[in-house]
Amino acid sequence: MRKVGITGGIGSGKTSACQVFELLGIPVYYADIRAKQLMNTDPELKNALEENFGKDIYENRQLNRRKLSGLIFNDKALLEKVNGLVHPAVARDFSQWCRQQTTPYVLEEAAILFENNMASKFWKMILVTAPEALRIERVCKRDAADPQTVRARINNQWPDEKKIKLADYVIYNDNEHMMVSQVKSIHHKLIEEAQQRDTVEFHWSLE
Repeated sequence: MRKVGITGGIGSGKTSACQVFELLGIPVYYADIRAKQLMNTDPELKNALEENFGKDIYENRQLNRRKLSGLIFNDKALLEKVNGLVHPAVARDFSQWCRQQTTPYVLEEAAILFENNMASKFWKMILVTAPEALRIERVCKRDAADPQTVRARINNQWPDEKKIKLADYVIYNDNEHMMVSQVKSIHHKLIEEAQQRDTVEFHWSLE
């Protein structure tokens, strides 16, 4: 199973891109959404969070996200501690999910794959990018947030110029390029390359 990462900064439109891939029959693992679910359902992860942050971090078997956010706010060490607990749980869950798929490749969607040094675990990396002003406008409208808050969140992520150099494919979601046609083009290239690799690996296995 070939694993493809798809990422993009806040407001870039990576979820919309993923939905197009899904329409083309490609399964998508939404890592950030799944991480939040696992923090409530994965016994090993829940125990680890309780050991590190206290049993009262959970109320009625549900993680008190506001309390956890308050503990790690502006504390990089505690944030890294949470990530160090959550990421292995997500990785285990993703591996199990992959074993259930039968397509030539699958997608894992997450916001900061490059920032977390996760890109090397993927066969290919796709970046969804958009101009900063458009991203701010989208998030303000979506979350009823103020531009300063959104800009601060953007500044906590790598600039797109840096990530473009590391990506295998780039989707420009800027209201000028058609997203659907870009996704279709990338999809066909991935299918073609996967088939070519499978043919080569099959021939090698016969020798």
